[in-house]
Amino acid sequence: MSAGSPKIPVKFDKVQKYFGPVKVLEQFDLDVAPGEFLVLLGASGSGKTTALRILSGLETATAGRVVIGERDVTNILPKYRDVSMVFQSYALYPHKTVAENIGFPLKVRRVARAEMDSAIREAASQVQLGDLLDRYPRELSGGQRQRVALARAIIRRPSVFLMDEPLSNLDAKLRGYMRAELKHMQQALGITTIYVTHDQIEAMTLAHRVAILDKGVLQQLATPAETYSDPANLFVAQFIGSPPMNIVRGGLEGRHFLTNGARIDSPVGGHMDKAILGVRPEDCAVVAPEDGALKGVIYTTELIGDHTLVTVEIGHDKLTVKASKDFKGNQGDAIGVALRRERLYVFDSATGQRIR
Repeated sequence: MSAGSPKIPVKFDKVQKYFGPVKVLEQFDLDVAPGEFLVLLGASGSGKTTALRILSGLETATAGRVVIGERDVTNILPKYRDVSMVFQSYALYPHKTVAENIGFPLKVRRVARAEMDSAIREAASQVQLGDLLDRYPRELSGGQRQRVALARAIIRRPSVFLMDEPLSNLDAKLRGYMRAELKHMQQALGITTIYVTHDQIEAMTLAHRVAILDKGVLQQLATPAETYSDPANLFVAQFIGSPPMNIVRGGLEGRHFLTNGARIDSPVGGHMDKAILGVRPEDCAVVAPEDGALKGVIYTTELIGDHTLVTVEIGHDKLTVKASKDFKGNQGDAIGVALRRERLYVFDSATGQRIR
């Protein structure tokens, strides 16, 4: 496929989905730009796979519209939607060779043999399978099978790629390799891609923009960098980031956040009996007890390689601090935690919404 293929937008317009009384998607609005790599991110049951299946035509929306390009496809059969779906399970034909698996969509369309062979070789080369065309799926590794599934999706030359957790069956090293391959391939082909995952590392590394879902409701739609540095609410703040954002419970009094006997300079002002202070591990520092905005004791330390994660117990809260790989400290040691004031976040304890 050439990079000059037409780039197609996708739109979910107030889409709702109920399974009996159970709400799976609620007033779901989403505009995907032409050629964009958009990741739908959420935990199990958040509605992300249901949204993908509604777009593909495998599920019917209870209400709302789905538009691909200029066409309202809400009530159009899957085969007429011009989308290609890659599943977690690969869904290869075990009795067909790699070449036959890749070429199957063209065989169904009765494409001429010479044209089909050329297209198979081109699609296989794009996923580096050119020398495995005569093998059967049972003779391939998990990563190779996933690349066959990708090549089969590519060869259809769809308007839109849909990918449902395509890397979740691979081991960690292969997942990292395939992420890079997918990102490179999508940018080279320029095909609008909607990718479902519960893995925030995949979302952050692959996406132009991330749509974060929780219980069928869109929580935030933004670039990975914006999602990380400017979360809309407590759910997003804690869902994105590894380790997740630290939270400390307390109250807001003017420009101070009060917690565990400490008064911390707050980035926002106001009065609230129950508020939550958020800070990412890399925006904390381990210091002497008398120099910290917060004081506690070391709960545990974990050497990760290029840094050490220090978990500090402060009253009823635990904070994770990213320290240098040379950090030395023992469980139970008294310790202080310094905080970067400009990197603090305050949330409403009742609603989880960010206070700005």
